[in-house]
Amino acid sequence: MIKLITLSSIVAVAAIGSGLITYKLHSVPKKPELNLQKWWGIGEKPKEEDTSIKIFNIDFNDTMIHDLKQRLKNHRPFTKSLEGIQSEYGINTKYLDKIITYWLDKYDFKKRAELLNRYSHYKTRIQGLDIHFIRETPKARGLKVLPLLLLHGWPSSSKEFDKIIPMLTSKRNKYNFVFEVIAADLPGFGFSEGTNKPGLNPVQIGIIMRNLMKRLGFDKFYLQAGDWGSQCATHMVTMFPDEILGFHTNMPFSSRPVSAVKMLLGSLAPDVAVDSRYVDRIYPLKKLFSYLLKESGYFHIQATKPDTIGVALSDSPAGLAAYIVEKMGVVSNRDQLNTPHGGIENLHLDDVLDTITIVWTNNCIVTSSRIYAEAFAWPEVNIIHNIPTPVPTAAINFKYEVLYQPDWILRDKFPNLVSSNTLDLGGHFAALQTPQVLVDDIFSATAKFLDFNAKKNR
Repeated sequence: MIKLITLSSIVAVAAIGSGLITYKLHSVPKKPELNLQKWWGIGEKPKEEDTSIKIFNIDFNDTMIHDLKQRLKNHRPFTKSLEGIQSEYGINTKYLDKIITYWLDKYDFKKRAELLNRYSHYKTRIQGLDIHFIRETPKARGLKVLPLLLLHGWPSSSKEFDKIIPMLTSKRNKYNFVFEVIAADLPGFGFSEGTNKPGLNPVQIGIIMRNLMKRLGFDKFYLQAGDWGSQCATHMVTMFPDEILGFHTNMPFSSRPVSAVKMLLGSLAPDVAVDSRYVDRIYPLKKLFSYLLKESGYFHIQATKPDTIGVALSDSPAGLAAYIVEKMGVVSNRDQLNTPHGGIENLHLDDVLDTITIVWTNNCIVTSSRIYAEAFAWPEVNIIHNIPTPVPTAAINFKYEVLYQPDWILRDKFPNLVSSNTLDLGGHFAALQTPQVLVDDIFSATAKFLDFNAKKNR
């Protein structure tokens, strides 16, 4: 009798414990109260702020070019790769020599700046920081014009979108709408000013981007983002669900605790948890964790000591090129580490060098890398991660994206997941690598956003 009572007690306690854990995992915290006008500029906030919007022109000036080329010519000899090793240990220095030679002799700085300047560039001061953005208005007539904010990630800038901007602003068959595009540089990235104050995490960046859109006259708008831009956008759709009409992301991810548990449970029956075509993108977890451990060294450095690595990268353009090329290559095709290029040849070299040149010109490798540290240092980030958003969301999963989650996990964060496509091509820098595919999906998803919002408003 005592054994039965003991057994029943254990079962009861286990059931209660399981119920409490389930409740805890699914519980939604209260949104934190945040200062939506927090000052990130130097010194104290002035009584009157400059709200003007100024035309901006990208200039790779002769002084910068001369200094850069002298540094490249005077770099110390690179250490040769080990015998039989291509890119498995990192950048292949023989291949890096080719990139440096191209940057020195064939990359046309003035022409590339001219190409970037074919769009309308502006700067405006938001919460004390000069924020750079592109704004392009469609020329098509008789169509709905939908405001679309594009947000990039590290080590990128609004340059990442220069292939897709004309596609988004041009008329398409089947659709009665077109986009007015605002492609912004995140603060501390590209031509946007960084802060001298701690705490500028993805939540706070999301607030700045929302305030930028309000400055431009958009009280409601659409979002498209990847990488850190997607994290900032995810916080935006959580904090401002009534202002964002749809969120399209090429790096969809739920960071809710319940999602992590589901990923672990899915490993017990992978073929049930994930479409059999995509099981290998997440399971076995041992393989996934091995990949993440091998390829996330830079992540750990930047999440802990970004200023230290920044000294080396800010001083050596050859080192900066090696660092950025290697990381952009592996997330464009991680199956090509057995080649000298390590995956980077899935992108056009001029596009890659545009990115590196912009980082070098603005000396922003430190200010951009700090986002990794700030994202893990502030409790508001984790709180907002754990709050689902009602905003209609569309996900596109490219083959070589860093992480993959099936829809049943994504819905923890995005319950109104109106579109989800998983492709057997492409990588992390979708706007550069597969621009047409990305734009096709943005248009398709936006049509679903419009339907969703029309039904909601009936």
